[in-house]
Amino acid sequence: MEKTFVAIKPDGVKRGLIGKIIQRFEDKSYKIVALKMMNVTPEIAAKHYEEHYGKPFYDKLIKFITMGPIIAMVVEGKNAIKGVRHLVGKTNPDEADDGSIRANFSSYSTTNLVHASDSPESAERELNLYFSNKEICDNYKNMFEIVLNELGEE
Repeated sequence: MEKTFVAIKPDGVKRGLIGKIIQRFEDKSYKIVALKMMNVTPEIAAKHYEEHYGKPFYDKLIKFITMGPIIAMVVEGKNAIKGVRHLVGKTNPDEADDGSIRANFSSYSTTNLVHASDSPESAERELNLYFSNKEICDNYKNMFEIVLNELGEE
């Protein structure tokens, strides 16, 4: 199974959309195998957005992602990187597919509610930036089976 990094950005947290956004991933059978609320430091933000350094919008990205808490997640599933990106929608909400998170809930391209890794390389880098290996609950996918066995309801 593939893992990807997803963050509900400060605007999504402030607007109370955490549950609705997570529900979209779970509805598609993706597993949340790690989750935490955190404040992004300027140092982490700079590493996260290093590929945008020097671009006109770079300072706005850093300012925005550090202005309030985010929900950082590790999402796991078949073709998770591509599938999660599709659920999230294009960066500009006006260009995002109907039904995507950004099309449904966002108004601006800078404050577009959610970040999702765009490649296996980005996913690995971002996962390592926000999570240690011990924070990822790899055994989560088997928990339902364990509970049913414990209850004698195989």
